[in-house]
Amino acid sequence: MQPLAGLLTQYFGFDQFREGQQQTIEQLLAGQSSLSVFPTGSGKSLCYQFTATQLPHLTLVISPLIALMHDQLAFLQSKGIPSASLDSTQSKEDSQAVMQQVRNGQIKILMISVERFKNERFRRFIQGVPISMLVVDEAHCISEWGHNFRPDYLKLPQYQQELNIPLVLLLTATATRRVQKDMALKFHIAPEHIVQTGFYRQNLDIDLISAQGQDKQVLLHQVLNDTQGAGIVYVTQQKTADDLAASLQQSGYSAVSYHAGLGNEVRAAIQNDFMASKTRIIVATIAFGMGIDKSDIRFVVHYDLPKSIENYSQEIGRAGRDGQPSRCVMLASLDGLHVLENFVYGDTPEPHAIQALLQEIFNNTINGEWETQAYGLSMATNIRALPLKTLLVQLELAGAIVPRYSYYSDVKLKWNQSLDQIGQALKPEQQAIFSHIAQRTAFKKIWGVPDFERLHQQGLERGAVLSLLEQLADRDLLTLETKGLTDVYGVRSELLTPALAEELQRYVEQKQTSEIERIATMIRFFELDRCLNHNLARYFGDQQAPERCGHCSVCRGKVLSLKENKDYQMVDSLANDMQAAKLWLLQKLPQNQVTPVLLARFMAGLTQPVFTKLKARQRPEFGKYENTSYEEILEMAQVH
Repeated sequence: MQPLAGLLTQYFGFDQFREGQQQTIEQLLAGQSSLSVFPTGSGKSLCYQFTATQLPHLTLVISPLIALMHDQLAFLQSKGIPSASLDSTQSKEDSQAVMQQVRNGQIKILMISVERFKNERFRRFIQGVPISMLVVDEAHCISEWGHNFRPDYLKLPQYQQELNIPLVLLLTATATRRVQKDMALKFHIAPEHIVQTGFYRQNLDIDLISAQGQDKQVLLHQVLNDTQGAGIVYVTQQKTADDLAASLQQSGYSAVSYHAGLGNEVRAAIQNDFMASKTRIIVATIAFGMGIDKSDIRFVVHYDLPKSIENYSQEIGRAGRDGQPSRCVMLASLDGLHVLENFVYGDTPEPHAIQALLQEIFNNTINGEWETQAYGLSMATNIRALPLKTLLVQLELAGAIVPRYSYYSDVKLKWNQSLDQIGQALKPEQQAIFSHIAQRTAFKKIWGVPDFERLHQQGLERGAVLSLLEQLADRDLLTLETKGLTDVYGVRSELLTPALAEELQRYVEQKQTSEIERIATMIRFFELDRCLNHNLARYFGDQQAPERCGHCSVCRGKVLSLKENKDYQMVDSLANDMQAAKLWLLQKLPQNQVTPVLLARFMAGLTQPVFTKLKARQRPEFGKYENTSYEEILEMAQVH
């Protein structure tokens, strides 16, 4: 094989590898699955991009954001490396074209989200494709101890086995030693194949400015006036992003807001304008920044507290990727602390909700199988979507449920050709199946619904029927529409015990404690009296950073002290408002459901499925105390 340096120039036009890249690539080419922990902006993606060019079959990349996929695809395609994605922005025709290219071996790298594995059609397609390597970007999402745990990622080791993928590469910018061990264990990666590079960035100036009791907008204007170039201002909530961007515009700054509440096209346009330097300032929630390959971001400002040290590191890491001096400023106060904590508290199911989940499974299991739809289950149990997913994955790991398959409860079709013409286009063995489908499809005007029950009685399984219908849709012989994703699980009812409910409750409470402690650790970090750059590097296991960097606010003699302003008048008004809210809830719900926890969540404005059902936002008390400590609210709710 040609030397790696020569191949690097040939494929990518680069003269040399960055730190950690060559070691990772050599391990992969030797058949060793690897975990690479590189800081934001230090070239993690090249590790799989280069390796994919040297492997015989497809490289399948799991990526968390569509914007990230599109940025990386643009880079790969500019280098002539055949690559594609399957994502929700594509038309059916585009998706079909990509799948055909993959089947034909014309694509080296395919990018998908982890949720794509839930798609029945995709799973049938990918099982027929030889895959050389699985790449998991933002791989810390697989660890319950990571800062951005996503339960669907827990199933990736299982998918790797099912698809017989010999090689795995995990990529992350933010993983503590504990998270690294957890990730490596799940994919059987040997400790010697974990590649970690230094976290210290000598061009980043970290400045923590106390904003307690001060006008944050005035402080922000000072930072923007003192700093040249483009930058990102991070906030916690979408409304803050919109309001702050509008205020900056009125003050003459080139600024726009960016968050998940905006449509895909709007977000893409904002991102493109920022990349092209048409917009100077993006006021964003954490939805912005992943995969942004803009090397000359001169400043990152945290207008609100970040969610964790991991998020903070990732967000400031977007500044100064070109190596030029760049500012990382935080306007520090505890104003938004309770909002951050409330995100955690709102995700923790109550004990009776977990019991309701197990009862729901037990009551609706027929012949050892349970069918469910995510939205309906969330409403029935009053558990938010993400923690509900997490609980279902935990039930899988406990062996109580086993995923069998998923299907769309609503399938409808319309013929684009006459039945005779469709029949003539089929192979002889398909014609008999199609004849049964045509006979068992009931039409109302244009659209028809196949009777899967009757077809099953005739010996035709749902999967075989859908497979043929999808093939016909691919050839434009019919149009197929599906919705109502239904997951089917095998159930071992004897395991759905009170002991299991208690175990799950311990798990969610441990997770809550861990996440609240993560926030407390971050606050302690910002109040340190020793070099911030040194301590940030140490947090991620890098012992090589200098003891004193000379370019952080602590090294300049400014140590931050954060204190909370107590509102003692709030106690009286909270008691009165809580009484009114409780009376209203008791009119709407059974008494045993109006628990102190539910009442506290109502006052703090924590979204819950039951509140959505009740249109609780219309009540004046809902969320009135979002900036008050949840634990204080709960304490009062327990005596009401």
